[in-house]
Amino acid sequence: KISLENLKKPKKYNMIVNVKKEKEEKNMYLKRLEMYGFKSFADKTVLEFMPGLTTVIGPNGSGKSNISDCIRWVLGEQSLKSLRGAKSEDIIFAGTQNRKPLGYAEASLVLDNSDSKLPIEFNEVIVTRRIYRTGESGYFINKTPCRLKDVLELFMDTGIGKDGYSIIGQGKIDEILSNKSEDRRHIFEEAAGI
Repeated sequence: KISLENLKKPKKYNMIVNVKKEKEEKNMYLKRLEMYGFKSFADKTVLEFMPGLTTVIGPNGSGKSNISDCIRWVLGEQSLKSLRGAKSEDIIFAGTQNRKPLGYAEASLVLDNSDSKLPIEFNEVIVTRRIYRTGESGYFINKTPCRLKDVLELFMDTGIGKDGYSIIGQGKIDEILSNKSEDRRHIFEEAAGI
């Protein structure tokens, strides 16, 4: 937990998601994000999240927002507008002058489950989503085909999900910082599950 007291002392922070459930605190550790053909990531790209704080920085147009879009997409986001697209093909690398468009996009979240925080008997959980230009798509948990419902149930009551507050996009930050108390109240009520 980050508090004013902790900020006074130099300390290392792990990239974790705090989850509270019946007075018991759980931490979910995101180990890796693997992407292929997702938006601007034409080549296979692997982002390793080591213990400590991970920050993604870069100039405008370098793909920073595509990383958070990718995580939300794997977690089951269905709204193309939320992913800054108009049609499902917008998720797949569209090509450049020097490169042909790809036929599909795939992304995987790799989570540490050594403490069995997720209701699945694996020390490492890999959640994958794939979409083809034909419109076919699929979800996988540890390379086993599954339904969107299975992915949503896996993360149920963890605070992780496409609507969870483990991922806060630019638009949500504007709502939180809004001068309108109704907007702020709506965000906090939604986060509290009211």
